[in-house]
Amino acid sequence: MEIRPILSTLSRHKTAALLIVLEIALSCAIICNALFIVSQRMETMNMVSGLSEDRLLLIGMSGIGNQSDAEARTAEDIVSLRAIPGVESVSMSNQVPFQNGSWNTSLAVSPEPDAKSANGAQYMVSENALKTMGLTLSAGRDFTSDEYKSSKALEEGTDLSIWRSPVLLSAAFAKALFPDGNAIGKTAYMAGTPVTIVGVVETLARPNQMSGDRTRSVLFPIRMTYNNGGRYVIRVTHPGRRDEILKQAKAVLDKNDPNRLSWIEKTFEQSRAEYFANDRDMIGLLLMVSGLLLLVTALGIIGLASFWVQQRTKQIGIRRALGATRGQILRYFLTENFLLASIGIVVGMLLAYLLNQWLMGRYELPRLPLIYLPVGAVLLWLLGQIAVFGPARKAAAIPPAVATRSA
Repeated sequence: MEIRPILSTLSRHKTAALLIVLEIALSCAIICNALFIVSQRMETMNMVSGLSEDRLLLIGMSGIGNQSDAEARTAEDIVSLRAIPGVESVSMSNQVPFQNGSWNTSLAVSPEPDAKSANGAQYMVSENALKTMGLTLSAGRDFTSDEYKSSKALEEGTDLSIWRSPVLLSAAFAKALFPDGNAIGKTAYMAGTPVTIVGVVETLARPNQMSGDRTRSVLFPIRMTYNNGGRYVIRVTHPGRRDEILKQAKAVLDKNDPNRLSWIEKTFEQSRAEYFANDRDMIGLLLMVSGLLLLVTALGIIGLASFWVQQRTKQIGIRRALGATRGQILRYFLTENFLLASIGIVVGMLLAYLLNQWLMGRYELPRLPLIYLPVGAVLLWLLGQIAVFGPARKAAAIPPAVATRSA
């Protein structure tokens, strides 16, 4: 097909052609970035926690007034919870993945001020934490029973020796400190206090998604209580009994001490769903906006193509009378639209890059991968060809005789 006649025709309809080009360019820029943001949000939502999510329950309690027996009460609660039929294991932790707010700390490879260091989530857990949470050791060992310490020193804030202890690192945290992969038995330093790495777990996500690696975590053998930030993590034998056991667990805790309030009472999956609620809403909004934008673009192409078919009825009739086939007329309009879409897409790719630069500076988004540009281009090319097909087919159906009488 000759391109010159098409370009000559478009040069006589500059305004209409320019509007379509701009519409396609803006659609390309917005859709490329929207698809990228959606993929980023979905990647975050599908992040692996390292826990047996479908078998965990979370209960957080808070005492009313002075709780002088919080440690003894917590130990009693754990024994009572383990006695519930269907409960496999119970542990205490100051935090879990996917929550708002977190405890964090930095570890360094030496006590020197300029030593290599990394930041990670600071988990404090009681006995059976690995079994309860479903964490997998990839190297080393779990804490022994005599290594667990009371959290009372944390409340008093005077005895810093509580931090001088064995620790477990997530694989990501161990690699950040010791890239050679040999972390077991090494000493790390937390604000100058030495800690000994005795084990490495495969994955343990941070409670919230801070900058840097999202799975850098360190576990300390410190028994938190229900009254100083600890929460009961309960592992059930069967996921189908979670709701039933959650009610029983709450009743058991209320029976042990009715003068307490619960501030969390849900399955881990419910907690995760609530944490990522805004991400789901953002994905839905971006997909809806992208869909509407594609619809408006398609309607614009259809409208312009239909207008041009009406305006060119005489020309089409003459071409048909001179021997042009329906297929040639159809290809003419498809090619014309393809050229307009191509120009719009080239401009749109430049706008997509500029828009991504603005988003990077304002919202700290990562750089737009180049793969999204051809994806957006193909999507808009297909949309343009589908949208113009109806008017082009209508043009191809104009008989020469009718076109001639319309002159």
